[in-house]
This record gives sequence, C-alpha cells and structure tokens, in this order.
Amino acid sequence: MEQANDRPAARVVALDREGRVLLMHWRDYVSGAELWEPPGGGIDPGESALEAARRELTEETGLPGSAVEHIHVLVERDFTWLGERYVKSEPFYLARLAISEPPVDPGELTEEERRTYLGYGWFDPGELPPHVEPPNLAAVISELT
Repeated sequence: MEQANDRPAARVVALDREGRVLLMHWRDYVSGAELWEPPGGGIDPGESALEAARRELTEETGLPGSAVEHIHVLVERDFTWLGERYVKSEPFYLARLAISEPPVDPGELTEEERRTYLGYGWFDPGELPPHVEPPNLAAVISELT
C-alpha cells in the first residue's frame, strides 16, 4: 500500500488591492498535469508555519513576506505531485498587498520548482482557473476574508 507524504507545509492566499488572488502555475513532469495554486511550500525544521509562509511568499514571488498576516485556516489536502501522494492539513495564511497585480519575480525557486514553473496570474476569486488546487480554494478565500 502506498504511503502518503505528510510533510508540513504552509501556503499564502495573497490578495491584491482589488481582492484578486495570486496563483502560481505548475506542470507536473511525471504525470503531465498542470495546476494552479497559492504560493507556499515546506516548513523547515525549527520554523513556524507563519515563518515558512512568509519565507515561501518571498522566495516564490519576490513579494514581501511581511504582508502575510497571522490569520489562517487549515485546509485538508490530498494530491499527487511528481509521483508522490500528499495527504495532510496545511495552514493557508492571508496576505494583503496594497497595489493592483504587483509584479511577481520567482527569483529563488528550487531546481525542482524551476523545472515545473509555468508562470503566475492574478484571479478574481469568483473566476478561478481550471485545475486549481485545492479545489475548494474559493471557499478558503471566503473564510479568510
């Protein structure tokens, strides 16, 4: 039986001045599947979930980690990425940015992230793209705001 990975991680629901959410676009080179998801990633040893959310926002987008607030909701996740299944609860933190669609500079992506990164977009929560992860992201945004 397949063992699911429960590596701790945190994500950031980053909203611009108009309330659009930032989503990162990725392609799983194992399955070929594409997905859109909020920035985020693994929590390093000795790091709090909030510290990880702030670090990941800056690393993946170049946006200020200081924009990440203490507000979060736990999101149940069950997905497969690069041939590995992940089943876990992740905190999704809220970040508010003062300008419209600030430019994103993913300058600190890991090698794996560089191989899978397709771009980013700002989306109205009522008009999210197909293949958004988690599938209930609109409800998560609503709960955070």
